[in-house]
Amino acid sequence: QVQLVESGGGLVQAGGSLRLSCAASGRALNIYGMGWFRQAPGKEREFVATISWNGGETYYADSVRGRFTISRDNAKTTVYLEMNNLRPEETAVYYCAARASPRPAMARDEYAYWGQGTQVTVSS
Repeated sequence: QVQLVESGGGLVQAGGSLRLSCAASGRALNIYGMGWFRQAPGKEREFVATISWNGGETYYADSVRGRFTISRDNAKTTVYLEMNNLRPEETAVYYCAARASPRPAMARDEYAYWGQGTQVTVSS
């Protein structure tokens, strides 16, 4: 079992940057593949980025590749999402997730553990 708590969301202007953090507790983080997802009002929760247990593999949604960076610090049991050049359409609740496998994954149903989410609002 692992508990996840996201932080770092807020209000930012279009073109700005934010860094989200996901603090994990309960079990050693380094056995889990991790992911970030987001959900805008009235829309499905969608994949943003994923990272393997040691950070050696990362994958991104096409819409964020080149602007977002996922990383992890297993010693601090924390996963990060650095977001640059944010767009108004990226306003959403951002969720951190962990899966019971060290591999990364893009499918939502691959993840067993979810945080409560952090709101990101991008103004135009």
